[in-house]
Amino acid sequence: MRPPYLLLDIDGILIPFPDAEGAGPATHTRHDVVPTGRSADDPVAIWLNPAHGPLLTHVIRTGLVAPVWCTSWRQDASTLIGPLLSLPSLPYVDLPHPQITTSHPNGYLWKRDHVDAWLGDTPAIWIDDDFTSLDHEWARERTASGQATALVQPDPHVGLLAEHLVEVLAWAALLPIARADASCVSCDAGAG
Repeated sequence: MRPPYLLLDIDGILIPFPDAEGAGPATHTRHDVVPTGRSADDPVAIWLNPAHGPLLTHVIRTGLVAPVWCTSWRQDASTLIGPLLSLPSLPYVDLPHPQITTSHPNGYLWKRDHVDAWLGDTPAIWIDDDFTSLDHEWARERTASGQATALVQPDPHVGLLAEHLVEVLAWAALLPIARADASCVSCDAGAG
């Protein structure tokens, strides 16, 4: 059985919002990247914490979750952001390019309807900095209907911390699916 998805945002999570002077946290290193559709003459400055690569690699290697980018960076998450953190190529939720002026046009995170359709009945834990109370209610309702769902909401000016990933693994380890799969790590190796 498939492990639950770990939906991972980037802005406000791996790339914290800059401070009043326009800089990222001291733990983060500046990189200039050229997203799809942007000219090489006009790169985007981002700040990434090099410690996030090993932390996320550890989470991936546990097999307790199946990581998926869930970000407006779309495929650039795997081609631009992931390599800077030495992460493997990960799938991504192909989010639309909405014409919105707020990230909560219906009172909840704009990504949620697309994520809900994409997930189907698969359990998921979602790390994003922009949830509202309606998103937390959606997660509770999904869980109550048998699709375990948890939301992790880091401070967007700080971003992802090791404790958030500990929370992800602790949540996943409690799921019957995760426990069964984790106790049978070598089962798939012998199957054929």
